[in-house]
Amino acid sequence: MILMKDIVRDGDPVLRKRAAKVNFPLSDEDKKLAHDMMEYLEVSQDEKLCKKYGLRAGVGLAAPQVGKSEQMAAVLVPPLDPDAEDQTPSFKDVIINPVIVSESVQYGALTEGEGCLSVDKDVPGYVPRHDRITLRYTDVNGEDHKIRLKNYPAIVCQHEIDHLRGTLFYDHINKQHPFEAPHDTILIG
Repeated sequence: MILMKDIVRDGDPVLRKRAAKVNFPLSDEDKKLAHDMMEYLEVSQDEKLCKKYGLRAGVGLAAPQVGKSEQMAAVLVPPLDPDAEDQTPSFKDVIINPVIVSESVQYGALTEGEGCLSVDKDVPGYVPRHDRITLRYTDVNGEDHKIRLKNYPAIVCQHEIDHLRGTLFYDHINKQHPFEAPHDTILIG
């Protein structure tokens, strides 16, 4: 199981590299990596298990964050309404070789800003991202997907795709005015 000690921290060169495409069929090593990254997210979102293993809760984990410079990321966005009867995640999959094929002109940003398992310090400010995206990716079974995401799930996927390009969330924050966002940005949260 991936633990906090296994997660690469800001400053490690792997986080600033452009990750390599993943070949199919997946190797046993890549299948294990996909499984282990999703397992981390599932365990980290369980309050008791998160505490037991000393994890930080996460909704996404990219391969470079565990030292593998490959275009693979696990994403597990919980239901947007925690009190809803249907507790199906808003989005859950391991996205491999993801490509954003279209994006909205309108931006969205989380009111509380973004965090990252690889960044130990709090970096305040809005991280403007496209509010809606169309994402194309391959799953662990080699099946291709093309899906539309909006709001929080879109933001999470863009954050993880940034990891595959060597970009960290705070690179998007306006350094002079961290809580200034592009006109008409939807604030989420």
